[in-house]
Amino acid sequence: MPRAKLGRTTGHRRATLRALVTALLEHEKIETTEAKAKEINALTDEMIALGKQNTLHARRQAMEFITDESVVKKLFENIAPRYADRSGGFTRIIKVGQRRGDAAPMVIIELV
Repeated sequence: MPRAKLGRTTGHRRATLRALVTALLEHEKIETTEAKAKEINALTDEMIALGKQNTLHARRQAMEFITDESVVKKLFENIAPRYADRSGGFTRIIKVGQRRGDAAPMVIIELV
């Protein structure tokens, strides 16, 4: 599971990561802080690996983590088949600078 605590309690951190992974799979590109992007990188790769298995058990495991059923459907029908030949590294992190308010390093994380 997560390496960084991100200044949150366990439940809040898990909910944040679930929401970010769901948003990334839904929109295929999101802007977030560098620390959060590094955390969701591995989680997104796990979800795509489940999508590549394309079994009922894998779909149920994905439903446990992803908060939107339509995103799970998109994962299994559209996203995972794109990466059938690829064994890993499904996401890319691009640094975009610092956030104006608190100077947190911001990145764009997207599906390759």
